[in-house]
Amino acid sequence: MSAKTSPKVAVIMGGPSAEREVSLSSGRECADALRGEGFEVVELDADRSLAVRLADVMPDVVFNALHGRWGEDGCVQGLLEWLGIPYTHSGVLASALAMDKERSKITFRRAGLPVVESVLARKSDVAARHVMAPPYVVKPNNEGSSVGVYLVHEAANGPPKLSGDMPQTVMVETYVPGRELTTTVMGDRALEVTDIITDGWYDYDAKYTPGGSRHEVPANIPAEIRAACLDYALRAHKALGCRGVSRTDFRWDETRGLDGLVLLEVNTQPGMAPTSLSPEQARAVGMTLGQFCRWMVEDASCNR
Repeated sequence: MSAKTSPKVAVIMGGPSAEREVSLSSGRECADALRGEGFEVVELDADRSLAVRLADVMPDVVFNALHGRWGEDGCVQGLLEWLGIPYTHSGVLASALAMDKERSKITFRRAGLPVVESVLARKSDVAARHVMAPPYVVKPNNEGSSVGVYLVHEAANGPPKLSGDMPQTVMVETYVPGRELTTTVMGDRALEVTDIITDGWYDYDAKYTPGGSRHEVPANIPAEIRAACLDYALRAHKALGCRGVSRTDFRWDETRGLDGLVLLEVNTQPGMAPTSLSPEQARAVGMTLGQFCRWMVEDASCNR
C-alpha cells in the first residue's frame, strides 16, 4: 500500500452477475464509510473496461465489493494480481474454491468439518425425477445470495420446475431443518454468531428486503453451539486459504444438539448492504462500519 496520508481507494461494485444490485448497495455503503475514515474514494461499476479504468484511476488499493460470479470467483482477483494493485478479501485460489460449492465441500470434509450430503446432477435429470429422496434443496454450484435456490418439500408431488437460466449442472443437497446461523471471520478472529429469523425460506428477498428477516446477534444459542460456530468458521476460512473477511453459513437442527450443526458454505465477499450480516457482527464487537472497512483496506495486498 502507498505511504500517502490518504490512500486512494477504488471501490469496485456492480458487475454483470446475478447479484449486481446487492453489490451496488454494498459498494455505496463501503465507499461512504471509507470517505468518513478520510480515504480518497473512487467508485467503479465493473464492466469489461475495468482494467483500463483502473489504469486511469491508479488507486493504491482496490476494495472489492463485487458479489457472485466474476467478482467473487477468482476472476477479478486474477486481474488485480496482473495489474499489481493490492486488494481486499481473498485471493484467486481461495475465491475460486469457495465459489465452487462441490469442491469447497471436499475441502471442508478433509478438514473434519460437518457438511450436508449432496450430489451434482444434470438440470434435465433434476427436472425429470427426484435425484434424492425429499426433502432436498436444488441450487447452482457457483452462485451466492440464495440465487436460484429451490426447496423441495417431503410431500412434494414431483421434482421442481427449474427456471431456464439455471445452469446445466446443479447441486442437490439434503435439506437440514432448523435455524440459520452465520459467523463472520476477520483475519484470524471469528467475530460473533447471528441467528437469522424469517417466516419462510431465507431466500434472496428475505436477505435484502428491509423487514424480510430479523437478525439476532449475538444469537441466543447454547454456549457449545456458539463455540462450535466460531471454531468451524475459522477452520473453514483457513482450510480454503481465505484472507481478510469471510462469512460462514450454518444450519442447526437444535433437536440433535451439536450433531445437528452443519456448515453450508463460505462467502468470501460478504454483503455490506444495510441489511447485511457481517457489518452487524462488526458492530456487535464494537466496530463501526468505517473501522471495519478501514481494517479491510489496511489488510489489502497482492499475492493473497
